[in-house]
Amino acid sequence: MVRRLNALLFVIAFGTSAVVAAEPFRVRILSYNIHHGEGMDGKLDLARIAKVIRSVSPDIVALQEVDDQVRRSRRVKQPMELARLTNMQVVFEKNIDYQGGRYGNAVLSRFPFVQHKNVHLPSFDKGEQRGVLICRLRLPSRQQPLLFLATHLDHRRRDRERLASAERINALSDAYEKQPALLVGDLNATRDSDVLARFQQNWQIVHREELPTVPVDKPTRQIDFILARPAGAWKTVEVRVLAEAIASDHRPLFAVLEWTDPQ
Repeated sequence: MVRRLNALLFVIAFGTSAVVAAEPFRVRILSYNIHHGEGMDGKLDLARIAKVIRSVSPDIVALQEVDDQVRRSRRVKQPMELARLTNMQVVFEKNIDYQGGRYGNAVLSRFPFVQHKNVHLPSFDKGEQRGVLICRLRLPSRQQPLLFLATHLDHRRRDRERLASAERINALSDAYEKQPALLVGDLNATRDSDVLARFQQNWQIVHREELPTVPVDKPTRQIDFILARPAGAWKTVEVRVLAEAIASDHRPLFAVLEWTDPQ
């Protein structure tokens, strides 16, 4: 009788553990092109940017157009200052030197960074050097790190460089084929573009509806996106554009996603 009871208790305990390990994990994601902290009113105000970020309590934030000790933004170390103002960890990587400082992408996170690296993307016709910041993050109750890619693509009319960048990012993500991943940032391309079609060979946009982010005063186009892979590992709980039209020249894109892939 005692053996049967012990065996039953073992089965129950083992089963409960399996269920807990497979429970979905919610993660709050924000994409924000901060225009080096300069608002539509011409004011440099990182505290205002931080307030927008804090308003949705994100777990991970992809930031574009970030200055680090650049003359136009008063030599402020913007990545470190935003980390301080939001009480989050930060990694920053430059893509170009600018006005005596550095300019590039940053990621804020409530989760520890396991590792990160910056990869420069293809650059044509003397365009601005672009990059993708690749981070691996350790999430609670997950043995496998989350792969998080933050980027900002070329803004010029022709798709040539953006298409090449999409190919490069897809190839980079293939090296982590079995790892759940998010791609977040300003793609400077619309949903119906060849660029998004190229990305969607490897990634899935986390929402079906159009969510315009620019122009900031009366948005008509979406060029900021959150994409995920593999499709079966993610469920969208919420996605929306924040109603902020002054702090930057883009509106932030926010999503709550569930990582449903069992461990």
